Amino acid sequence: MKNSDENIILVKSKTFALRIIKLYKYLCDDKKEFVLSKQVLRSGTSIGANVKEGSLAQSKADFAAKLSIALKEAGETEYWLELLHESDYIEENAFTSIYTDNKELIKILTSILKTTRNQ
Repeated sequence: MKNSDENIILVKSKTFALRIIKLYKYLCDDKKEFVLSKQVLRSGTSIGANVKEGSLAQSKADFAAKLSIALKEAGETEYWLELLHESDYIEENAFTSIYTDNKELIKILTSILKTTRNQ
């Protein structure tokens, strides 16, 4: 993997994690929601953590395994975001923005995994 300044998935997953942290703070402080917010915090920040681990992988199989976990976490994050939105904890504009970012991470991770497996 390229260094973190050049690697789109490292940059985007870290930026996304920071957005998730802000969302968590908002949900706890303003909405007094502590259960779903903790779930989205855990899964949303785990995406970048697994991508970072994958960037330091010792083999192609290790790399694919870490990015597969990141993809699963992105799928879980999608679910928590949908629940938060559909239960009216997140307004439409905020939801659309962060949900779109999560979908982009899913597309990038899926593409990387397909390429890795076809090599």
